Parts: sequence; C-alpha cells; structure tokens
Amino acid sequence: MSRYKTLAAAVFVAAIAVNGARAEETDPVIAKVGEQEVRQSELNLALGGLDPQLQQMPEEQKRAAALSAVIDVKLLAKNAEKEGLQDDAVFKQRIAYLTERELHNAFFKKHVVDAVTREEVKARYDKEIAAIPAQEEIKARHILVKTEDEAKAVIKELDAGKSFVDLAKAKSSDPNKDDGGDLGYFAKGRMVPEFEAAAFALEKGTYTKTPVKTQFGFHVILVEDKRPQAPPTLEQVEPQVRQLVMRDKYLALLASAKKETGVEISDPALKKAYDEANKPQETK
Repeated sequence: MSRYKTLAAAVFVAAIAVNGARAEETDPVIAKVGEQEVRQSELNLALGGLDPQLQQMPEEQKRAAALSAVIDVKLLAKNAEKEGLQDDAVFKQRIAYLTERELHNAFFKKHVVDAVTREEVKARYDKEIAAIPAQEEIKARHILVKTEDEAKAVIKELDAGKSFVDLAKAKSSDPNKDDGGDLGYFAKGRMVPEFEAAAFALEKGTYTKTPVKTQFGFHVILVEDKRPQAPPTLEQVEPQVRQLVMRDKYLALLASAKKETGVEISDPALKKAYDEANKPQETK
C-alpha cells in the first residue's frame, strides 16, 4: 500500500472512531436487553409517549417508567419475532398504517410547525387585532350595602359633597372597601348585568342617583374614567395566533394534496359524513 493510501486509511479509521465517540456521547447506551442496546434516544421517545398522569411524576421516576416500558417492549418483541408474528397480515397492515401516520407527523412538523415564521405570526396578529370591534372600558368604584334605604342614604351624603372614597371605607360591605371601593378598569362582560348596565350608562365623573340592585345587595357606583380598551399584546396571545397560522398552513397542504391525489369514498353515507366533517372552514 502506498504512503498516500496508508495515510488516507488512517484518517478514515480515525474519523470513524471520532464519529463513534461523538455518537456515544450524544446518544449513550443506557441499558442492554440481551444483545440489544437501549440508547438515550429510545428513552426520550418513550418519555414522550408516557401517559399524561405519569408525566406529573418526578423526573427520575418518569425516566424509570419510560425505561421499564422500553425494556418490556424489547423483551416481548423478541419473543414475538421468534413466533413469526411480524409476518401476520393484520400486523403488517397495522405497521403500514403506523408508518404512514408517522410520515404524516414528520411532514406536518417540517412544513407546518417548523415552517411558521415570526413574520407570519405578526401579520396574523395584526389582522386579528384589526378585526376586533373597538371596546370601551371604565374605571369605577362602588359602595355595597344590604338595603335600598342604606344606599339612598349614601347617595344623599354624596349629593351633600361627602367623599366617595371615605363613604366606601366607612359603609361598604364589599372586601375592597379599604381601597375605597376601587374596581379598577373593566370592559363589558366582567360584571353582573344589572351592575354593568348602570355603570356603563354613567358619564365620567358621575355616580348613580338611584340604588342599583344585584344578587349581592344594593350598589352606589361612581365612574372615574372611560377609555378604549387596549388590545392584548402579541406576546400575550402569540401561542394562540401561532395555532391559527399553523391551522391555515395545514389546511392548505391538505387541500393541495387532495386536489393532486384525489379522494374517493365508496360508501355514500360515509362520504356524506366525511364531506360534512371536512367542509372548508372560513378563515378570518
């Protein structure tokens, strides 16, 4: 062998050794079942497939449960092979379906999950926000008392110039009395209907001139401010918006694949149910 070939062979052997060492570092053997090796990558797959209840266990217990599952599978799979179960027609059919399902999942991850960009999410967020009708929110305080007469007495004191905050601290039975009955800002849909109707009917800086009855008692309400409700930030709703982008990408992939490949369903009743379940959904 020439010196060049000897050197090349040495380099090749060294490369194999290095790659083997790297594989051993990144995906070490953690157990053996007979002559079969169980690597970290298999344990990771088993961890991902654990029952949701087992996912709540401490990390080491989860790893032990996953390893037990891998070992159990390998032990009985070996016996199944000895009996030739891998050649059973039903088994082959199931393996074919599971293979196609995993290919679907891999394609979905590559072309949907991993394909979504920050720019797409931002664009969809802007579109969704623009479609939300403008809503008003108010900042209010209230004084809650048991009887209508007590509420009327509070209104008289307010008419006489008494401080709403001081009256709330002295007379309200609501837990927020120490904050002067402060309810902060809220939009429609947050309060019980009777309270909400009265509060949103008030002008800024005014209070109810008649008691407002709800299931909690009688209220006197003061509206301190009104403003347009700020939409949620992208950071607050990014996971939900990303789901919308992923849904649209997935539906587009399916529509393209159906058009290219074609789908025929021979059972009329099943076809009707399938078509109904797969009606094109309106996207905003």
